[in-house]
Amino acid sequence: MALHESAVKQEALSGGLIRRMAAVKPAILAIVLGIFILYGVGFAQPQLLHDAAHDTRHAFAFPCH
Repeated sequence: MALHESAVKQEALSGGLIRRMAAVKPAILAIVLGIFILYGVGFAQPQLLHDAAHDTRHAFAFPCH
């Protein structure tokens, strides 16, 4: 009986971990995309993209010079 209860607890813990990881993955992707937009696009050659990223960095008080 104790073995069954242990297996049930382990299943509940792993299910909670899976749900938690499913919630963390979009947040990490959003952070990576945001960093790319703020810093990566700033090095883009089209002047319009560069200026947009530059103005966004200034709006959020990020240093860029």
